[in-house]
Amino acid sequence: MSEPQEYQVTVVGGGPAGLTTALYTTRLGHDTALVDRGGGRAAMMADTHNVIGVTEETHGKEFLQTGLEQVKSYGADHYRDFVTDAERTDDGRFRLEGNDVTILTDRVVLATGFSDGHPNPPAPRTARGLHYCLHCDAYMFVDAPVYVMGTGNSAAYVAMIMLNFTDEVDVLLNGDEPTWDEDVGRQLRAHPVDVVDEEVTGIENDEDGWLEAMTFEDGTRREYRGGFAMYGSNYNTGLAEQLDCDINDDGTVAVDDHGNTSVEGVYAVGDVTPGHNQVPTAMGEGARAGIDIHYGLRKFPMSLEELEAAGELSRADAPGISERMRERARAHESNVGTGSVEAADD
Repeated sequence: MSEPQEYQVTVVGGGPAGLTTALYTTRLGHDTALVDRGGGRAAMMADTHNVIGVTEETHGKEFLQTGLEQVKSYGADHYRDFVTDAERTDDGRFRLEGNDVTILTDRVVLATGFSDGHPNPPAPRTARGLHYCLHCDAYMFVDAPVYVMGTGNSAAYVAMIMLNFTDEVDVLLNGDEPTWDEDVGRQLRAHPVDVVDEEVTGIENDEDGWLEAMTFEDGTRREYRGGFAMYGSNYNTGLAEQLDCDINDDGTVAVDDHGNTSVEGVYAVGDVTPGHNQVPTAMGEGARAGIDIHYGLRKFPMSLEELEAAGELSRADAPGISERMRERARAHESNVGTGSVEAADD
């Protein structure tokens, strides 16, 4: 086995949260590795919504690839790999084992996300009519017929929320029994929402792949422009559990406002943590975590105790970043120039 690669910061997961964290830690001068296996929920976005400066026709894969190239251009190392094991070493660092790479790192950032639950057995594919993000996609259903597929409280709530956009909303149980709470059921029945019990037996799409209608076991046909599948989330917390991070009752990793988990040196950001599953939200979490990591790792300013132990400082003691990062930063700036202006922070 090859020798472990050593970094100050290692981000596991290449979605918007992980990319933003790596962007910040790299630009703030820390040796950073980003490890991701590719794919993820953001990569499946056919269009990008609610991200200022990114046009809607941008596919998720293009969005993520652009972000990855940015992070790499600033000097981060990227590994296309799947991290299977994580442990704390005797010296307080962390050892991450992938299929192809082993990493020793001072800080770990878990941006491992989640996968959406699906009906069992899976309903027929709805091509370009299946959505998972209400806040991203409700706008496209104004005055259009829409379905919500699911049996729990979340499905009922999403159906009622969609009445803000259209008067044609169905809840599709797909042959299952509803599992929503009694009060939620009463609330749903009081709204103008149709609950369809029968199993979905067929899908009709137009020539561009967009959903047009569904057929049901009782022979009925209902037209829809699209809809939402609400079957919960399967959070990817395996590494967090290996590192003994606290897990919330809903399956997410417990974090503070800066992404710190219950284990010192381990952060979690993005969809694996509580909150709205939105690209801008994930990016904000990544930025906060990256800055917090910087505060803990930066060399200067030294405390009075550190200054006393270090003795007299000279210019030779600065800058407080590695030679590798110095070389990469100089190379980047020589390629792009130094005329940019950015928002300042302390």
